[in-house]
Amino acid sequence: METIARADLIELLQEEHGFSRQQATLFLEKMFELFIQTLEQGKSLKISGFGTFAVRDKATRLGRNPLTGKEAIISARRVPFFRPSRLLRDSVNGRPSAQGAHQ
Repeated sequence: METIARADLIELLQEEHGFSRQQATLFLEKMFELFIQTLEQGKSLKISGFGTFAVRDKATRLGRNPLTGKEAIISARRVPFFRPSRLLRDSVNGRPSAQGAHQ
């Protein structure tokens, strides 16, 4: 499995879209900042045809330390998650999308 790093995205913006390195870096940083601020406020971020980023509230629960087996309280927290769109799921699975067929 290959990982695409932030630097790879910056390079892609430069090569494919003619951004300068500074413009590409600033654009990417502002996009991430927008995503983070939106999720911090408890709002969802929907990108049509791609998916939805959102936050779930997890309640306090009893868990176990995997090394010792000892019970421990896991505190309440908010966790970000991503729900892919049907178009993205179909594309990843190599299936033509119903939406894509109408375009």
